[in-house]
Amino acid sequence: MSVSLYYCASRATPPTDTEAAAVERIVAARMASFPYEDQESLYLYDNDASRPDEIVAGSTKLPLDSGRVLPVLAHVLDSVTELRRALPGAEWRVHMDDLDVPWDETDGYAFPGMRDADLTAELDGL
Repeated sequence: MSVSLYYCASRATPPTDTEAAAVERIVAARMASFPYEDQESLYLYDNDASRPDEIVAGSTKLPLDSGRVLPVLAHVLDSVTELRRALPGAEWRVHMDDLDVPWDETDGYAFPGMRDADLTAELDGL
């Protein structure tokens, strides 16, 4: 069974040229720094004309390998955090299937314990 992370930002005004360029830079940098060539990373959909207020939307299928789940989750959520900060005034929805990912002004998107080194090592050993 696969689990996916979904992210979407809506706003009545489209991104400015500066914001659009920032989104492109963030996506390129985050894709280049993704740790696994054979896993799905940050993926943004093409704009959907039927949803004009949707300025960014995408998803990432999380790996089945338990040792890769937390590193992929952390990388993608950090990417979405950067995107949110580059698009002020947008309303965001970030969720892992039916579970909303909490937002924190300081830390961005993260689940409790997601960056725990001991937990990551334990999952890698499974």
